[in-house]
Amino acid sequence: MKKVFKIVAGIVVFGLIVLITIPLLFQDKIINLVKETINNNVNAQVDFSNANLSLLSNFPNASVNLENITVINFEPFKGDTLFYGKEISLNLSLSELLKNSSEQLNVKSFSIKNALVDVKVNKNGKANYDISKTKTTQTSSSETPVSSSSFGVSIKNYSIENSTIKYNDLQTKTELALTDFNHSGSGDFSQSNSELDTKTSTTISFGKNGTLYANNQKVSLDAVIGMDLENKKFTFKENELLLNKLPLKFDGSVKVNDKNQEIALTFETPSSDFKNFLGLIPEAYAKNLNGVTTTGNFSVKGNINGIIDDKHIPKMAINVASSNASFKYPDLPKSVQNIHIDAQLKNTTGLLKNTFVNIHNFAFQIDKDKFSGKGNIFNLTTNPKVDGTVNGTLNLGNINKAYPVTFKNELSGILKANLNTQFDVEAIQKNIVNRIKNSGHIEINDFVFSSKDIVNPLTINSAKVAFTPSTVKLTKFDALSGKSDFKATGKIDNLLGFLLSNKKLKGNFNAKSNNFYVSDFMQAKPENKEPETPTKEEAPKTEEALKIPAFLDCSVYADAANVYYDNLTLKNVKGRLLLKDEKAVLQNVNANIFNGAIALNGEINTQKKEPTFAMKLGIKSFNIGQSFNSLELLQNLSPIASAMDGKLNSDIDLSGSLNKDFTPNLTSVSGDALAELLTTKINPEKTKALSLLNDKLSFIDLTKLDLSDIKTKLSFKDGKVAVKPFKIKYQDIGINIGGTHGFDQTMNYNVTFDVPAKYLGNEVQGLLSKLSANDQNITVPVTANITGNMSSPSVKTDLSSSVTKLTQTLIQKQKDKLVNNTLNSLLGGGTKKDSTNKKNDVVKDVKDVLGGLFGKKKKKKDQ
Repeated sequence: MKKVFKIVAGIVVFGLIVLITIPLLFQDKIINLVKETINNNVNAQVDFSNANLSLLSNFPNASVNLENITVINFEPFKGDTLFYGKEISLNLSLSELLKNSSEQLNVKSFSIKNALVDVKVNKNGKANYDISKTKTTQTSSSETPVSSSSFGVSIKNYSIENSTIKYNDLQTKTELALTDFNHSGSGDFSQSNSELDTKTSTTISFGKNGTLYANNQKVSLDAVIGMDLENKKFTFKENELLLNKLPLKFDGSVKVNDKNQEIALTFETPSSDFKNFLGLIPEAYAKNLNGVTTTGNFSVKGNINGIIDDKHIPKMAINVASSNASFKYPDLPKSVQNIHIDAQLKNTTGLLKNTFVNIHNFAFQIDKDKFSGKGNIFNLTTNPKVDGTVNGTLNLGNINKAYPVTFKNELSGILKANLNTQFDVEAIQKNIVNRIKNSGHIEINDFVFSSKDIVNPLTINSAKVAFTPSTVKLTKFDALSGKSDFKATGKIDNLLGFLLSNKKLKGNFNAKSNNFYVSDFMQAKPENKEPETPTKEEAPKTEEALKIPAFLDCSVYADAANVYYDNLTLKNVKGRLLLKDEKAVLQNVNANIFNGAIALNGEINTQKKEPTFAMKLGIKSFNIGQSFNSLELLQNLSPIASAMDGKLNSDIDLSGSLNKDFTPNLTSVSGDALAELLTTKINPEKTKALSLLNDKLSFIDLTKLDLSDIKTKLSFKDGKVAVKPFKIKYQDIGINIGGTHGFDQTMNYNVTFDVPAKYLGNEVQGLLSKLSANDQNITVPVTANITGNMSSPSVKTDLSSSVTKLTQTLIQKQKDKLVNNTLNSLLGGGTKKDSTNKKNDVVKDVKDVLGGLFGKKKKKKDQ
């Protein structure tokens, strides 16, 4: 007996060793078998990063675990990932491991975790999931034909966990996304007739032709499905579907044929409580339904019957109905009453284009305000044709008092509507006016709109919009915001085209204001704070420049009595603003400011990442002191102008880029300016440069300088301003001025004074007195060089050297005069008697002069 026990124990131990060592010895071969088998059956590249084989975990079956599985498409979707799975587990019979790669591989169960399935259909109708190989694959004569096979299925159970399925059909313009997809099933697929017990939960989003019909709707389905695998027919037996929290019961079947599918389904809500309607609304909007009281009924009933193929969909009739219903949330003060819903989704032909919606009635009441609407939409999938009517009154402030909706911005006001519209989408797109029929009006009173994005609440005292077949007219608009008031009228040419067809919003408006404060519409700059370090999960935020919306194609004529901007007050502002192609164009904008007038023409362009501007400014009779002290741009064009007192005319042509707050980036500004000074005086004490210059030159008093009728030209580029040399006059002194300065306050100017010699001191005047009247009119150039910066300038002159040179010149002129006089006397002139009597004296004088001129020493006796 002991010997038998040892034998049995030895067999068990040997078996365990075999079960442990076989996977180690044959794992690579078995894994390659799985990989080759899969790739022999699909037209795609299948791979995985790691694989493990176990004979113990699911004995007597073998378990294969694959990690990071990918299925990469060939043409025409080359490089696209059809499938990625974090983990797949397969259970196989031990005998399956002994097969070669050309034989059928039977899988008993499998599980997939954290997978992504990305299904695509191109414009030609080719699908990337169609990767199965035909029964025989054509090869060249040198290759051995490979018989392909599909996986054998003897599955008992399967599961898919935490996965995502995407479907994008470019041919039908259909998009479907199933996220948080969890599905499991158990049954016997080896039997021709059996039952499959399934559980499914997911979040679904569905859209078609650019319209989103379902957005993150939660769906769960528990169903027992009868499977007739021989006839490929599946029948719903026991099931319960929850769409968000709306329960539905299904009956019917789906049969899969070679060229189509046959569907015969009926469904309805199991109860008629109106709370079922609230359950249809996503929880993010409907909030918690616990404690909500309802009256009335709500029902959904429908049937879908027919075939699905390339040309047909099943016929359908889905009815949604409610009457005399109401609901009230326990934490809200008001209720919604007298709710009536009567709507249908139908298709009676089986052709997709003939699907239509009828809304026979939709009505509700809050307090005494009643609102209702009706309409229908035909040709849903081709050229939708809409005929709708809305009528009633709605107090906007009562909406979130009756329904738990949280507005980003607080609303209040009374909305009144009586509107009918008839159109088809093609008519909107092609602007076929005779197929667009609008009539009625919308009126709003005491409307208050507030938001964190605007500085002050916008209060619309009254506004009225009238609808006609071709236009939408703004017949009245009276509003306030902060201290600003404005009124407007105008029209919008294609509101429906903008709303429904991605067309530009076209319109013309006239706006008036008595007082318009720009600060009422500008956000205050944030306080300087230490920058926050972004976390790993949070990328650094990048501030984007303001952009003019591309959808705007509008013209606004503005007429404002007073416009207040920062420390500026503009009066009688009139002009036109065009908004188009992400540009704002100013046309003939005129205003009074600084006791003068200004005219603006130009544009602001936000098409590129960095906005730009190009402007022409016409300035007439500006008060120089006021304007240059108030406008940064003028300060940079002529910093010393703040010391002037008088009038200015100027034409300024400039362009450059804008900062993110739409102020000019001064380092980028370039252009030209022509300035004309009228009856202008200077106070040099207001700028250090002029004050220093005034102190260094005794022959000029800048306070008495008359700059009347002076014209000069400026050019500026790359933050530098160049002043073309110009001439002015101070009494009988000519002055030539030219140079450059920078927007960074640096400067380099040369001022040349043509100074009459009489102003250059007593010594010079003494020398001048010995010259003739003509020689006394001599002038001397004196140059002053102004450098440094505005706050700490440096003024250097060549006055002393100029005086020295002038003195030398005057001495030379005296010498020349003396020589000339002496020679004239020596060579002739006077009577004979005088000549004889003075001959000796003249000779003596000539000797003395020549000796003095040429430095000859006098004798002692002469001394």
